[in-house]
Amino acid sequence: MKVGESLPPYTLAAVQPESMKLWAGILHDPNPIHLDSQAVRAKGLGDKVINQGPANVGYLMTMLQRAFPGAVLESLDVRYAGMVYGGDPVEAGGSIREVAEGAAGSRVTCDIWLRAGGREGVLSGDAVLSLVRPVDA
Repeated sequence: MKVGESLPPYTLAAVQPESMKLWAGILHDPNPIHLDSQAVRAKGLGDKVINQGPANVGYLMTMLQRAFPGAVLESLDVRYAGMVYGGDPVEAGGSIREVAEGAAGSRVTCDIWLRAGGREGVLSGDAVLSLVRPVDA
């Protein structure tokens, strides 16, 4: 674990519009831009349904969980700069910005990002994770 090291990416071949229907129910989010491409067109936002923001953050969290199994996510700060559309391939990734060693373990700060449909910086931000050192038995 070194400063500047890239995190293994998490990818999805395509965001499924059917999943957006499920997320709409879970989030109690009836916004038609997640369910109806005509509503998206009417708002001038494109031609495809738009994925929910919390689902996009979930891709980042999955990437972090896979990169740091067993770590505790202390904080997550994300900026939304674009949209993820139905059918978009997505890639979540990042790099290590800082590592602080302590008696109980490490605290890692990462720069994180989400690409969608070949568009860079759809989401970007940072995450802080605690990695607890195992106690010798």
